[in-house]
Amino acid sequence: MTGGGGAKAPRVPPRWFVRLAWAVHRGLYRAFGGRVGLWRPGRKGWGTLRLTTTGRRTGRPRSVIVAYVADGPDLVCLAMNGWGAGGPAWWLNLLAHPDAAVQLVDGRRPVRAHAATGEERSRLWARWRTIDANLDGFAALRPSGTAVVVLAPRSEGGAGSKQSERGGGGGG
Repeated sequence: MTGGGGAKAPRVPPRWFVRLAWAVHRGLYRAFGGRVGLWRPGRKGWGTLRLTTTGRRTGRPRSVIVAYVADGPDLVCLAMNGWGAGGPAWWLNLLAHPDAAVQLVDGRRPVRAHAATGEERSRLWARWRTIDANLDGFAALRPSGTAVVVLAPRSEGGAGSKQSERGGGGGG
């Protein structure tokens, strides 16, 4: 979490509304065969991607659509769980199995996830704050910290990712 600076807390939509919005977005993506529902980040906005992880309990593929910003070749997401408590299932899956795949507007890409820490986290959090001025307020409403998740490119075979070159794991 990052400090709020005394600003008024942002209004969070009811949980049923957040879940309905997610369901509608997924439905549009499926109904249009992936031609609707994904977009690139704009100059001052975020994009959406479809992330496919390996289920931590089932071992089966699990897909979700999440917001992201690009940071060079990396894709950066926030594990906010719709501003609710706890980590979202996709992040918990990535902690158990950091290798995943993303579907972007222009194609599929294998990635390896890690939680940003230290200066990297501060820099990426500040980047998200330029997109959403209420980010610190939303994060302050959560009872736990918000992971800044970096999805670094990797080769199809799993070797050669930026993260593996750094010697780190996919933990948080």
